[in-house]
Amino acid sequence: MTGWSFHNPVRLHFGDGVFDEVADAIAGRPYLLVTHPDAAMRPWRAHLAGRAGAPLAAVDDIEPNPSLAMLHRICDRLTAARLEPALIVALGGGSVMDTAKFLAAGHGRYTPVVHYMESGLPPERPALPIIAIPTTSGTGSDLTRWATIWDPEQGRKLSLDRDDLYAEAVFVDPRITESLPWPITLSSGLDALSHALESLWNVNATPVTRDFAVAAARDLMAGLARLNGDPLDVGARTVMALGATRAGLAFSNTRTALAHNISYPVTLDHGIAHGIACSFCLPDVMRAAIGADGDCDAALAGLFGDLDAAPGRLRRFLDDLGVAAGPDALGIAPDEWREIVDAAFAGPRGRNFIGTRDRFPIAIPAAAAGVAEA
Repeated sequence: MTGWSFHNPVRLHFGDGVFDEVADAIAGRPYLLVTHPDAAMRPWRAHLAGRAGAPLAAVDDIEPNPSLAMLHRICDRLTAARLEPALIVALGGGSVMDTAKFLAAGHGRYTPVVHYMESGLPPERPALPIIAIPTTSGTGSDLTRWATIWDPEQGRKLSLDRDDLYAEAVFVDPRITESLPWPITLSSGLDALSHALESLWNVNATPVTRDFAVAAARDLMAGLARLNGDPLDVGARTVMALGATRAGLAFSNTRTALAHNISYPVTLDHGIAHGIACSFCLPDVMRAAIGADGDCDAALAGLFGDLDAAPGRLRRFLDDLGVAAGPDALGIAPDEWREIVDAAFAGPRGRNFIGTRDRFPIAIPAAAAGVAEA
């Protein structure tokens, strides 16, 4: 590597109590709040309104994996209300962040954003600024310039990707995550771990992203192991939040790679939570990555020890968390699995992967073939 760069323009605030600084960042501007309706969010919503003033409106009917249909409904409602926010405050997980970016890109209007995603033509006007407050650890969407939008009616995933969708400021307060139930903690934490590892076996990796990714993976594996044993471990929540933030900084520059391309049809066609869908195959992706790049190998050895044993160690870590050990456990038949993997290698995230298709192990049931493909 002869040169590299790192870019992330987000003003990042991290630590217990930084939520109290959000009002200063809003600075009296009229804002639209995008959040969850859950009871756990109500005290934070009330606290925000008490310090920054009430929002013009709150959008809180956010579904997991935001779809075009859901976004159309929300935009119709906002257009009818004739609101004119100066910024959007996103208080929630990845679905909230992605919804906020869609609303920011179109100033609450639906058609311009869909036209941009499908045509790639320049947007009509700059996006509204966003202040992001993640409530999980985490999807990393608070630190990136893109959003994933789903179109289940046509069986596709769309990507909204614009420089002006980086958040103006991000406030990561680990206290907000303390009430998260274990399934959400697990899925979001595994998503963040996937971001970290996918930043390592990535053609866009740099020394800076690699340092962030290695530290993130250590934090996230330690935090998940601790919370699996004690969901009330407050210190582990801070470790998780830091790991998710470091992973976000890493993959905001590298983007994701093969495992995320694999995950999209697994979520779309089988309803598997995103964090599980992009992490269950990580040991196999690691096998395909080992030996392709010396710097990546060194980073993986630092995390998992001997490289020959590293995929198995990651598999045991996932087993201990109850993560499915293969596509068959998720209801994916062998022929479909081959098609998913082939398409993933050919896709844009697959092309970020340093490994090659012939190195990826595809298990064939012994009853069908008697052997396993290497």
